[in-house]
Amino acid sequence: MRSEILSVGTELLMGQIANTDAQFLSRELREMGIGVYYHTVVGDNPGRLKAQLTEALSRSDLVILTGGLGPTPDDLTKETAAELLGLPLFEDAHEKQVLLDRFESMGRECTPNNFKQIFFPEGSTILPNPNGTAPGCLIEKDGKIIVILPGPPRELNPMFTDYVKPYLVGRTGGVMLSRFIHVYGIGESAMAYRLGEWLNSTNPTLATYVGNGDIILRATATAATKEEAAFQLAPMEQAIQTLFGENIVSWEGKEMPEVVIDLLRMRGSTVACAESCTGGMIASALVDIPGCSDVFLEGCVTYSNEAKMRRLGVKAETLERYGAVSEPTAREMAEGMRATSGATYALATTGIAGPGGGTVDKPVGLIYVALAGPKGTRVIERRSNRSRAQNRRGAALDALDLLRRELECLNEEY
Repeated sequence: MRSEILSVGTELLMGQIANTDAQFLSRELREMGIGVYYHTVVGDNPGRLKAQLTEALSRSDLVILTGGLGPTPDDLTKETAAELLGLPLFEDAHEKQVLLDRFESMGRECTPNNFKQIFFPEGSTILPNPNGTAPGCLIEKDGKIIVILPGPPRELNPMFTDYVKPYLVGRTGGVMLSRFIHVYGIGESAMAYRLGEWLNSTNPTLATYVGNGDIILRATATAATKEEAAFQLAPMEQAIQTLFGENIVSWEGKEMPEVVIDLLRMRGSTVACAESCTGGMIASALVDIPGCSDVFLEGCVTYSNEAKMRRLGVKAETLERYGAVSEPTAREMAEGMRATSGATYALATTGIAGPGGGTVDKPVGLIYVALAGPKGTRVIERRSNRSRAQNRRGAALDALDLLRRELECLNEEY
């Protein structure tokens, strides 16, 4: 099957945004064994879009259009495609109600111009959009497949993965099985070096992506049955386990906070946190997970020395002798939080996030992360020369990873 991607949007031509849609789609199509022969970008102009779509259909079996599905007058992708294909537009009652319900849930008025988003070319398959107001659609005509997707990646990516991908896999005569493996504590380049020739495998395929502070490995096999695909994936999965072992956070596509919550619940344990430089990022990451109240008791941002002493019982002599950014202070913060909260485990962070405040002895990026639990208290030192936001994010993830390892019995003896 020959395919190409036609991206619609003047903002792409002006360089206001990068065309990450085409990058994502090309990668996905390649892994399905569908060749991508052309990338084309056209502005929000019906005449030029019509000309480009005509050319694309003359040379490709599958054309994926992105962008131009919104409520503004220059969003004309569906309308232009319908005109070219000689298909009238129809209003879908179900999608209209979905649109009205969405605006009601946001407490906003659904102005009349929004209704253009729920008109589709006759005979098309509607692609739901739970992440936005503009559904996509899929059209089959004269032996060609036209897929029309919204432009924002947070809408396009799940729509393609959830609806378009299964359809295309079915057309290629097989099933596809993917594993999304989250790995923490290893950089992408080091990971790629270790994986070596596995990254050149064609079936199954293996790709790496930078995640939300971690690295995601996507292993995908295509076969006649799900069981056969799983059999093909097995050697690759074994190699990944051997290479990365304890750094593997999840085999099921879960990020660190969700894994930690699951482990705490499984162990019947609870956690609290005392944060200085991370400023509530650990607590926020945990609270993002539904049902976290089962295991997360409380969190405190003790930024000042006075707060560390008053709320956590950090000794004045500890702060005077070692300073707020030190192993002893982090230790006392975690132990004080555990004692006052009654949690099974307590996490603490203190450090210099930057960009200022560093010294020769305590440079920017020096952060101490502590974990207090039934076996005692463990403190790790992390150093980084990255931005303030990256230093804080890294420290929060290091804290959660320290707890994950404790719950999985991976930490060294205290």
